[in-house]
Amino acid sequence: MTGSLTVNEAQPTAHAVQGTPVVPGVGYGPAIRPAPRPSRPDTAVEIAEDARDAEKERFRAAAAEVGRRLQARAALATGSASEVLAANAAMAEDRGWIGAGVKAIGKGSDAAYAAVTATDQFVAMFAKLGGRMAERITDLMDICDRVIAELSDLPEPGVPTPSEPSVLLAEDLAPADTAGLDATLVVGLATSLGGPTSHTAIIARQLGIPCIVAATGLDDVPAGTLVMVDGTTGRIEIEPDPSTARSAVEESATHLAEVADWSGPGRTSDGHRVDILANVQDGAGARAARSTAADGVGLFRTELSFLDRDVEPTVDEQASIYAEVLTAFEGTKVVVRTLDAGSDKPLRFANHADEANPALGVRGIRIAEGNRGILHRQLDAIAAAAASTESSPWVMAPMIATSAEAQAFAADVRERGLTPGVMIEVPAAALLADRILDHVDFLSIGTNDLAQYTMAADRMSADLAALTDPWQPAVLTLVAHAAKAGAAVNKPVGVCGEAAADPLLACVLVGFGVTSLSAASAAVAGVGAKLGTVTLEQCKAAAEAVLSTSSPAEAREVAAGLLG
Repeated sequence: MTGSLTVNEAQPTAHAVQGTPVVPGVGYGPAIRPAPRPSRPDTAVEIAEDARDAEKERFRAAAAEVGRRLQARAALATGSASEVLAANAAMAEDRGWIGAGVKAIGKGSDAAYAAVTATDQFVAMFAKLGGRMAERITDLMDICDRVIAELSDLPEPGVPTPSEPSVLLAEDLAPADTAGLDATLVVGLATSLGGPTSHTAIIARQLGIPCIVAATGLDDVPAGTLVMVDGTTGRIEIEPDPSTARSAVEESATHLAEVADWSGPGRTSDGHRVDILANVQDGAGARAARSTAADGVGLFRTELSFLDRDVEPTVDEQASIYAEVLTAFEGTKVVVRTLDAGSDKPLRFANHADEANPALGVRGIRIAEGNRGILHRQLDAIAAAAASTESSPWVMAPMIATSAEAQAFAADVRERGLTPGVMIEVPAAALLADRILDHVDFLSIGTNDLAQYTMAADRMSADLAALTDPWQPAVLTLVAHAAKAGAAVNKPVGVCGEAAADPLLACVLVGFGVTSLSAASAAVAGVGAKLGTVTLEQCKAAAEAVLSTSSPAEAREVAAGLLG
């Protein structure tokens, strides 16, 4: 916790570090840093053979308690925060991790060292696999620390509660820490690791906290230092001029207040209509999104309701869950994504095989190749939910790579009286969007994975964050190609990745011909308000201009100059 500082306003010593901007806005205040984590034991305490069963139970009980606390937080949270906390709660009770710990205790280790042993084993595996699996390393290390704290009768580790509005600086943050932040006290956030689509970035966007990731040099800034973060430019000012910083905060607050008044519908200043939609993961998230000006749901992440299930839910169980979302957005557009499982979101009942690189493996629609029944039962459930709510949802498949895959999926969807579409996440699909559109009625571009696969860069790597920036000209070129294909046959093309949450980039996407933008609920008003300040011709001019740039920074600068 930091206290008030004395600042020499006459002689500021400002310098700056640069990171990747992910949540716009300006925050200013003394820096705080996460409290130290509990010490991880370097060696095991030998447990007598007759006491090992009791030690195993102590380990299991500690892991269960950590999972229970995270699940309780998930129940109180909404949107992405709830989703991430629930996933972490499931990780705390993961059978593989617990099994590794129990095995270590069986060899004589104490519970705390067993937690470290199990964690090191899985961290090494995740690091070797790379890709989106690497995102789980921070999560698992956090689980380990919490279990050790529970075993040692210590307070839970995490972020201190500041006594005044402060800026949180960290190497990285565990999802449980980010999801629990109080946006009235943590007014800015910057990390030296992470990427634009990390859990930290996604949750910060939902909370509306200005956020920057992958900031080189941030680790050298001590707690207590006055800093200003600009989540629009990615610039972090160290000991800025106080009056200048306060003016920037006030100007940002005024702009955000104006944005908050936006009530829809989505359209440019000259009346060109664009659907501004929300991403949701369950009925609770949909009901929360309904309180915004969102025109509907552009991405219903169905798999997130089942991450903790050992057995596939029945058709009736699935239908009940889907109906909650359809009911919340009755009479509006709802796009349901079929199970996007695999990689960092394994479903226990899908029997995923061990893969050298799961991000490039059997995930998304590819799961259905080995078990078509999972897809068919889910489509039956969506159709049942549609019938019970008298709704007409659109249904799309993730990880489509070929037109043949799109054709087969569309046939299954149409057989149940539903509207078929696919996600464009693989560069091959973007390049062949015109052929895919021969079979489906709409496209939805997932810019998070599209950036990762286009740039051959792990989206969770801080070292490669600039490559996975959605402003990369190569990524935008593929988006533009897919949007053009849709316009040629008068079929809608949306964007449901994090790129749609960036108000400036959203205008560029509209200039490409994108017909809908779907983002976290907290980003809906910002996107809609910005779009309402520009004309369609301005959007088109910006879209054409960014395709001639050679870097994300240049693309942002050019777009800002044309769109204001």
